[in-house]
Amino acid sequence: MHFYEIYFLIDIPIFTMIFIRRVGNRVGKSVRQLTHFSQKGWVGKMSKRIKTNYPGVFYREARRIGGRGKERVYYIVFKKNGKVYEEKVGRQYADAMTPAQAARIRSGRIEGKRLSPRELREAQERRRRAEANKWTIDRLWDYYRRQRGDYATLRTDKSNYKHLKRKFGDKEPKEIVQRDVDLLRLSLSRRKKPQTVKHVLQFLKRIINFGVNKGLCQGLNFKIEMPKVHNLKTEDLTKGQLKRLFEAIDKDEDIQAANILRMALFTGMRRGELFKLRWDDIDFERGFIRIRAPKGGPDQRIPLNKAARGVLENHPRSDGPYVFPGRDGRQRTEMRAPVNRIRKRAKLPEGFRPFHGLRHVYASMLASSGQVDIYTLQKLLTHKSPQMTQRYAHLRDETLKQASDLAGSLVAEAVKSKKKKKTVRRTKDKDTQLSLFQG
Repeated sequence: MHFYEIYFLIDIPIFTMIFIRRVGNRVGKSVRQLTHFSQKGWVGKMSKRIKTNYPGVFYREARRIGGRGKERVYYIVFKKNGKVYEEKVGRQYADAMTPAQAARIRSGRIEGKRLSPRELREAQERRRRAEANKWTIDRLWDYYRRQRGDYATLRTDKSNYKHLKRKFGDKEPKEIVQRDVDLLRLSLSRRKKPQTVKHVLQFLKRIINFGVNKGLCQGLNFKIEMPKVHNLKTEDLTKGQLKRLFEAIDKDEDIQAANILRMALFTGMRRGELFKLRWDDIDFERGFIRIRAPKGGPDQRIPLNKAARGVLENHPRSDGPYVFPGRDGRQRTEMRAPVNRIRKRAKLPEGFRPFHGLRHVYASMLASSGQVDIYTLQKLLTHKSPQMTQRYAHLRDETLKQASDLAGSLVAEAVKSKKKKKTVRRTKDKDTQLSLFQG
């Protein structure tokens, strides 16, 4: 049945039928001449193929991208596995494509050494997905930081990560080899102190262990070698220096600085712990102080001794929650100027660190007393392991030696006194015998 018979059956006028047919022919022709869109942009009207001197390579002319005039768009035609393929390989100016380069691409496609545009897109998509699922050190650090929030050692960790980012940021832990870590350790050792190098390597280990524990990545297949640190310096003050320090504290007009130094000496608390100390952390009734996340660990409790209680009971309270508040009642982050002023007034050594130093003084006095064992001292200092507390062991040992020497002296004096009594008695007995003989 012809098309006009169909139109006739549905009662459409002949002139309308002719009009519709002509419009349809024009639309069909226009569709065939429409420009097609490629990966690099509009190719333009489908022009005829123009052969090159290379077999299976031809081009069509199209509007130039980013300039006036036209440019060639190269295509290749080849047969593989009984199927004919036609693929666009690039533009004359936009891709710097030439017939010779197109011919090389054609050879690679025939030999299976080169992927098709579709295969390239699929490979890129697979790589993109693989990258999205790749837990690099950068990504682990970002996740670690977001999981912990605004924790105590965040600032230090940020500083340590600067040394790791360039070398390991885009690597997964399984891609890190021992030589890379050794080179980093040697590089840092030339410009940083051993303790800093150790902190950086420990931070790398901590980030990787975090990823392993979360099931995000594999761990290292080697053990990180830590540098040897011999700077376990124990700062101490003589009785005279301690006396001058208290005199300087009493004279200072800054009650916040004065009392925070008193608390550092009476409790051995760290600077950050004192800055974070809140009034609701102090249990005056039971006699304890809660220390929030010491060194990033769980909360701890230490006794509120009489000296610290006296400081806190007489310390002025603000409207905020902090005992030693900073600006606008927020948590304090620094107190360098007033503390250094007190240190200079007391004529303490230039290298003496007031907060850290007074913590050492607190620990040294307890260890030297011979009345506090290392385990108790560890709990008072909120050390995670006894290794850090061992630096004070020699002070306690020295006290024990003095006590032992005292015991030896007392025994020696007792023995000497006993011998002297025996000599006197023998002399008396001999005189008695002599007098009897003469009588």
